[in-house]
Amino acid sequence: MVSATATAGPRNSRWLAAAVLGLLSSSYSTLISQLSAERMGRDAAVDWMSVASIPARDWALSSEPSSTAIAIGIAFHQWADFSWALFFFGVLGRWTHEMRPGSLALLAVPWAAATSSLEWFVLVPLLPFWQPIFTLQQPLWIGFLVHLSSALIYPLYPWLHENGLAVNHRRFVTTWMAALAAILLGLACANVLAHRDLELGWIGKNPAIDQTFIRHMSSHHQQGIALATLAVDRASDAHLRSLAKLMVASQAGEQRILENWWRRWFSMTMEICSSAETAAMPGYLTSQQIDGVRSAQPRDFDAVFIEAMTAHHLGAATMADDELRHGSDPRLRAMAHAIRHAQQGEIALMNKVSGAGAVTMATRNMLEVGPTPVPFSR
Repeated sequence: MVSATATAGPRNSRWLAAAVLGLLSSSYSTLISQLSAERMGRDAAVDWMSVASIPARDWALSSEPSSTAIAIGIAFHQWADFSWALFFFGVLGRWTHEMRPGSLALLAVPWAAATSSLEWFVLVPLLPFWQPIFTLQQPLWIGFLVHLSSALIYPLYPWLHENGLAVNHRRFVTTWMAALAAILLGLACANVLAHRDLELGWIGKNPAIDQTFIRHMSSHHQQGIALATLAVDRASDAHLRSLAKLMVASQAGEQRILENWWRRWFSMTMEICSSAETAAMPGYLTSQQIDGVRSAQPRDFDAVFIEAMTAHHLGAATMADDELRHGSDPRLRAMAHAIRHAQQGEIALMNKVSGAGAVTMATRNMLEVGPTPVPFSR
């Protein structure tokens, strides 16, 4: 009886410490994700909405992310991070619960890489959720950064699990947590300053290239929003209407960020693209092509829209590729990579690519420079 009790005590405290750590790590990851999103060219509300579509499916998608969808996305994200902490220190506790803070800090990167990859390649697009939107919309590096921000809290576990720590371990944990708090505070201050148009300026080499990308992609997105809005109102297929809402939301968010960056980085006013510039843009549709979508008969609208939006998205991917090759500001290049991934992913989604096909397509979209051909289902 004594032996059983002695065994039960540490096991229970291990799971309790893992649960507390899960709450802390998931909350920290949520705050970091929210505060860092726009600094990397991401619209946090759209990202949370995309995460919400994993359990809530198309119901979560709207042209403007709703507070309910954002709340579901945050809750689902925190549940996932909480579960990973329980798995690491509970299920794997036989090997992990006695690890020292320094060792846990060293494991943060490989653990984040493993867990984000498992979600991106398997758990979300295949079993158990079978939802391709997340994988086709967001490149893997975004998920890795999110998981890393959660795993960086893991060195706190020995302090939660034990009544006391050795002096050197206590010092390490105190320093480590102070550094993480400083990162959080720094991001919060950066957001406050950004809303006052005080942000780290442009840090590239050739302003003309990056300025051209911002101007052209803003105009390109403006047309994409108008085109997707037609499908929101007229598409016969319910899933296509939901995807069109996602397109409106994501492109509107990216357009807003690009306009904000221009205002904060450059002294001159951003000029509207001329008709000659738009005519030269890859995938920018002519007025006749837009009229063709607008006037399409109800029975033909979905196919006409998919054809037009596919051309438009492939053009945006080509423009993003040019920025990746020749642009210089790291924030714009990260945004360009995410844009090319999402635009090609949405082509696959319009053509109902799912399962292993979605994983294969998303992997190619993430790694290759140059639009990936998509087999049409219509």
